[in-house]
Amino acid sequence: MLSIIQILLLILSVAQFIIIAHIILSWLINFQVLSLNNAMVASIWDGLNRLLEPVYQRIRQFMPDLGGIDLAPLIALIAIYAIRVILINNAAAFI
Repeated sequence: MLSIIQILLLILSVAQFIIIAHIILSWLINFQVLSLNNAMVASIWDGLNRLLEPVYQRIRQFMPDLGGIDLAPLIALIAIYAIRVILINNAAAFI
């Protein structure tokens, strides 16, 4: 059972990394450090959007409209952290 918890923690770490990469890439694109005219940047951006938009859309359904501020990635990171804490704190119960 400990192996399953470790695999779940690994999946949460990968999800956390992908969300942080998406946040950083969006900042770099918005501040015009990177351009979507570059094919590699555009394909990475499109892939991350296709991967994360379904998750963000579900979070946005429950959040009020804040104008141009999108807090969905922050809420997703907090949810990942909460799940990680729950798994770690209850790992002894699963063994």
